[in-house]
Amino acid sequence: LIFLRYHIDDDLKYKYLIIKNPLELWQNQNDSFEHLKAVVLSKALNDWSQLRFQDFKTVSEYNSTLFKIVSQLKMCGEVIIEDILLKKTYRTFHASNVLLQQQYRLHGFKKYNELIGSLFITEQNNELLLQNHDNCPTGSAPILEVN
Repeated sequence: LIFLRYHIDDDLKYKYLIIKNPLELWQNQNDSFEHLKAVVLSKALNDWSQLRFQDFKTVSEYNSTLFKIVSQLKMCGEVIIEDILLKKTYRTFHASNVLLQQQYRLHGFKKYNELIGSLFITEQNNELLLQNHDNCPTGSAPILEVN
């Protein structure tokens, strides 16, 4: 009871001040906020349907947003398995990256973490290549003289 009262918002403490049974306090709190699941579920399902890998600049941004939505869906009782995460990511690649998407599919990832790890490595390698190119663009190095 002390733990529950300590963590209740200050505005709600007075509402539940007379309740002495911890189970009753917990049930009252649960009843008060049960309707929020419906609101969160509706928004999370909408966010899930609009989530596309191509809309993010980095793999990290996509991954973070995906797990935020997945945790909301799980909180509302939805079941999200690895296969769903993999398919969602594959299906939302940009149209210009169809070949890349097919290569990742053929790699046969069984876990989302394996796919996202591979995407992270690819992103880092691409950034390194671009950085090297910017530092020394093609044709900018002097041609060595041959004796």
